[in-house]
Amino acid sequence: MTIKQTAGRDALGDFAPKFAQLNDDVLFGEVWSREDGLSLRDRSVVTVVALMAQGLTDSSFQYHLMSAKNNGVTRTEIAEILTHAAFYAGWPKAWAAFRMAKEVWADDDAADARAEHQNEMAFPIGAPNDAFAKYFIGQSYLAPLSTEQVGVYNVTFEPGCRNNWHVHHAKSGGGQILVCVAGRGFYQEWGKPAQELCPGDVVNIPAGVKHWHGAAKDSSFAHIAIEVPAEGSSNEWLEPVSDEDYAKL
Repeated sequence: MTIKQTAGRDALGDFAPKFAQLNDDVLFGEVWSREDGLSLRDRSVVTVVALMAQGLTDSSFQYHLMSAKNNGVTRTEIAEILTHAAFYAGWPKAWAAFRMAKEVWADDDAADARAEHQNEMAFPIGAPNDAFAKYFIGQSYLAPLSTEQVGVYNVTFEPGCRNNWHVHHAKSGGGQILVCVAGRGFYQEWGKPAQELCPGDVVNIPAGVKHWHGAAKDSSFAHIAIEVPAEGSSNEWLEPVSDEDYAKL
């Protein structure tokens, strides 16, 4: 695959056209494109180590870190690569490289946590719960499991995420049943102590009871939410759970 690069011409095309042409057409257009000799992933590793060894942890280093990530180098691998290179290139250079690498692979932390959480349960995490985001502190996800007969949903909370105080109203019947399937969380009714929830716990929430539920500060949490059939049902969303009260859990 031939790499299309224009950075040289964009930055130096008028000032140093020959250098720009060599950078774009030879270095990237020919050398980086010789995948029959070395893969893009391996070329990224070589380049990152070479720049780190020279102490060149500038914007070009960040570019090549991003390229390495795009070419398949994982967060675990880049940490091991930089650690190994530190013994040959120098400890201070590794510190500088790690600071930039943490920024480039920062979004992998959440992805790794979601993958680990998914492995703990049989139900899908689902999509970001955007429709109800204004009633949550933190990020939640919703996966409809059944919308026929009785509504059944898997709700996942990232660490620290919880919903607002709310009430399930109904003229008759109604309420909700929570079946905890992964992680650790809490359920609390107004005026009562919070109840810790772990996989296998079941919570029966009667209609008309003010309550909230969500994850612990240090753990993702998921529960199946089952809608109890009701006549004239509605949900009333109230104030958020304060940071002060949540911090006491």
